[in-house]
Amino acid sequence: MGTKFVYMDNNATTPLHPEVKSIIKESVDIFGNPSSLHSCGRLASEHVEKAREKIASFIGAEHEEIIFVGSGSEANNTVLSIFLCSSKIRGHDWSNGKDIITTRIEHPCVLETSKCLRSRGVNVFYLDVDKFGKINLEQLKDMLTTKTRLVSIMMANNEIGTIQDIKSIADVVHENSGALFHTDAVQAVGKIPVDVKELGVDFLTLSGHKMYGPKGIGALYAKKGVEFCPFIRGGQQEKGRRAGTENTLGIIALGKAIEMRAKEMEEEHIRLKGFKDILKNSLEQKIADIHFNGHPDDSLSSTLNVSFDGVEGEAVLLYLDLEGIAVSTGSACASGSLNPSHVLLATGVSAERAHGSIRVSLGRENTKEELGYVIEIFQKVIAKVRGMSTAYSKRRE
Repeated sequence: MGTKFVYMDNNATTPLHPEVKSIIKESVDIFGNPSSLHSCGRLASEHVEKAREKIASFIGAEHEEIIFVGSGSEANNTVLSIFLCSSKIRGHDWSNGKDIITTRIEHPCVLETSKCLRSRGVNVFYLDVDKFGKINLEQLKDMLTTKTRLVSIMMANNEIGTIQDIKSIADVVHENSGALFHTDAVQAVGKIPVDVKELGVDFLTLSGHKMYGPKGIGALYAKKGVEFCPFIRGGQQEKGRRAGTENTLGIIALGKAIEMRAKEMEEEHIRLKGFKDILKNSLEQKIADIHFNGHPDDSLSSTLNVSFDGVEGEAVLLYLDLEGIAVSTGSACASGSLNPSHVLLATGVSAERAHGSIRVSLGRENTKEELGYVIEIFQKVIAKVRGMSTAYSKRRE
C-alpha cells in the first residue's frame, strides 16, 4: 500500500461519524430488552423511540410509520413479501393477478427476490432505462393494469448515481392503478432531501451504514394503513411488523447518524458536488478514451462512474488499491460476480466497456488534497494497464 490511504467507496459503506462512535460508546450499557416492563427495559425502549422520532422527522413521516430492520436488503424483502399475504388490497381483489413492476437497474436484493417471486406465480415486469439510467413514465403507464399490485423503483442508483423523479412516478402509479409504490432510497436518504409525504410513496427503504452509521441496522417506512406482511415472524416487536429483539445499540446509532445528516447534508452536498466536478473534468482532460456513466445532472453529487477503454476494471481497482486508493468496480453486493454490471448494460453500455468501469463514491471525510493524489494515480494506473493490453494497443494503431 502507498504512503496515503484515500477511501472513495462510500456507496459501498461509510466510516462511522465521530458523533456516532461517541453515542455507541455512551450507550453500550443500555442492554435491556425494549419489550421488558422493568426500568432497564423501559430505558432501552425510550432510546429506541427517540431514534424512531428522529428518523420519522428527517423523512417527513409519523413515528409509527417507521419499522426498524436489520438492513436495506431486509427492508426491500419485507416490502416484496406482501405477495405472500392476503389477496385483497385497497378494495381490489388480487386473487386473479399478482403483478410487480420494477426496473432493470435495481439493487440485487430486489432483482433476486423478484426472480424468486416469479417461481411462486408472481408476474414480474421490468422497465427499461435510457442511456442515463432514467425510466420512461409512458412505458410505466402502459405496463400498469388492474393486476399490478406493487411497483418498486429505486430513488438513486448505487452504481451510476442517477436520481429518478420519484414523485412523478408515484403519481403515475397511483393515478393509473391501485398498486402500492415502493422506493429503495438507501443511496438517497442522507444525501438529498427526502420527504415521504411530498413524494407520495407507500414504502421507503433506508440503511444506517450508507450514512455514517453502523452496519446491521436499517429502517422501513410503511405508510399508515397500507397492506403489510411481516418478513420475520415470531414476536410482537415493532408492533408485530418485525419479530426479533430490537438492536438497541444499532438503533441509537442510526438515530444519531440521522441527526448528523440533518445538520451536515446540505453543506456536504455542495462540497462534494465541487469535488465531483473537479475529478470528472480532470480525468477527462488527462486521460483519453474515457466515458462517464449516469445522468449528467440528475445524479448524486457523491457518485462518479467512469469507463476506460482498453482496461479491466478489476485490474484498475487492484492497482489503485496498491497505491492506497479504495474505489469500486460497481456494486459491492455484486462484486463476487464476473459478469459486467447489469446497470451499465441496461443503459446500453457494451459489455467490454462495462468491464472497464470504475465507481468513485465520495464522502464527508474526503478532502481536496486527496483529489489531486487520486487524479495523479489514475493517470499512472490507466497508462500502466493499457500498456499491458494488446487489444488497446492495436486499436490505437
